[in-house]
Amino acid sequence: MTMVSIEFAHSKVKGLDGRGIRRNVLTTVMSLRLQHKLDKRERLRRAAFELFTERGFEATTTKAVAERAGVATGTLFLYAKDKPDLLFLVMHDRLASTVDDRFATLPKGPLLDRLMHVFAGIFAMYGEHPAIAIAFVRQLPGAKGNNADQVNALTFAFLHRVAGLVREAQDQGELAASIEPLRAATNVFALYFGALLGWISGFTTLEAALEPGLRSSLALQIRGLLP
Repeated sequence: MTMVSIEFAHSKVKGLDGRGIRRNVLTTVMSLRLQHKLDKRERLRRAAFELFTERGFEATTTKAVAERAGVATGTLFLYAKDKPDLLFLVMHDRLASTVDDRFATLPKGPLLDRLMHVFAGIFAMYGEHPAIAIAFVRQLPGAKGNNADQVNALTFAFLHRVAGLVREAQDQGELAASIEPLRAATNVFALYFGALLGWISGFTTLEAALEPGLRSSLALQIRGLLP
């Protein structure tokens, strides 16, 4: 009896047929490939973050990131289109986890306080590594690449979450019922991004861009949304 026939016979005892074996093997192979891919992605993300922190975004090369991650430079480009896209790879998970945490810990109260709770967390995250954050914000407009697309998708999801806060404020009678929530959320995001641009342009500190900068802008916007 061959090894294959022994395996097949053993599988029959367990209630599996040949197709079951193939499915199990295929599932295992696909799982290993996915894990291998995720492992390389994490190594590249970590290497890029370390080098951007140590050397700065401009001074870091994709070759250096690939070497730090222990992969071929050609392999790197399977995970990031170019160096800016590597930056988006670095920032996506940090942004996603920060936003999730802030929405999970939202206080009750006026819309302004709830928005400031969200944006304070994001600004604090930027403040941990200002040079990387500035490079990231500068690269945002018109960014291309798979990781940039994921950050853009994260941005659209964020807009809808802010729109949800607007709807809740409408339900509480705080804002006019006639307001289109997503349009209001887009205005809020524009004020947030404007505050960031003021910071990266050197017009203000990150702290002042948030308080009183963004707070006063949001308060003025909300005043125009009152019933």
